[in-house]
This record gives sequence, C-alpha cells and structure tokens, in this order.
Amino acid sequence: MVDIRLVQQNQFPAYEVSLDWVLLSNGTLDDRDALASAVIVALGTDRLADRDDILPDLDSDDRRGWWGDLDTEEIWDGWPIGSRLWLLRRDKIVGPGAQQGSTLVRVEQYIREAIRPFLDNRTASEMKVHAERVGRDRIDAMVTLFRGPSRPVELRYSVLWEDIERA
Repeated sequence: MVDIRLVQQNQFPAYEVSLDWVLLSNGTLDDRDALASAVIVALGTDRLADRDDILPDLDSDDRRGWWGDLDTEEIWDGWPIGSRLWLLRRDKIVGPGAQQGSTLVRVEQYIREAIRPFLDNRTASEMKVHAERVGRDRIDAMVTLFRGPSRPVELRYSVLWEDIERA
C-alpha cells in the first residue's frame, strides 16, 4: 500500500505545523513522494523521551510519544515513530560550551535519530542533515535523503523558539 502525499502548512510563529493531503485534479489522493511524507510524519511526531532527557515542563513527567510505538519491533517488526525535537521547545539556543551542548548539534542529532530507520530498512541509502541558526529565535534544518539513482528528497524545517521574549 502506498502512503498518501502530505504537505506542511507552516503558520509561523506558531509551534504546531498542520499537514494536509494533496489531491490530484481528478479528485483522487496524490500518492507520489511517499518517502517525503514519511519523513514529515517522522519529524513532526513526538517520540517518547528517554528516561534521562530533561523535559521542557519541569512540573510534568509526561514523556509524550505514541502508544502505538509500544512493542513495535516485537509486534510488527516496526520502529518508534517521531523525533525528540519537542524537547527543545522551551530551551534557549546555546552554543557548544553549554552544559547540555550545542542546540544546533542536538537538533541535528534528533533529526538523524528520527530518520535513521529509513536507512536501516533501506528505504533510503544515505542522509545529510544540516542545521543553522537563522535569527534570534529560529533554527533551520535541511534534510536530504538519497535513494540510489533516484532523485534525492530534500526537506527544510524550521524549529522555532516562541517563548523567547521579543525585543
């Protein structure tokens, strides 16, 4: 079964990103670019936080995640869906000298972790991830997935920090 094509509809500066199904001119669902749609889901879904992760809300022990990820490997040979990018929502953008390390490095690490299953199951052959700070309260990340001789899938994401006081 082919995945449907999703497109992001970013409404900056809101934290949430809405997705919509793409329809063809004949009214049927567009099923092209299934890998891009799968990456959108992987990066736009909250993965379960590790037990030693610092949660954004210190008054909560909600590690998020999706209940469908429980025992995915044993049940249907799957993998956990999502990314831990949500953990950065209330963090400050910091450099490599910070206790928790560079925010740019963590963004890249969380993206690679979410995309890694596509390489492990050979849906893609290689990935490139590059994050850069754009202004005071935004990091852009470029994700490129290669699939042998097929054209690469390139996606750009913005990770926003909305809780920073604006000047």
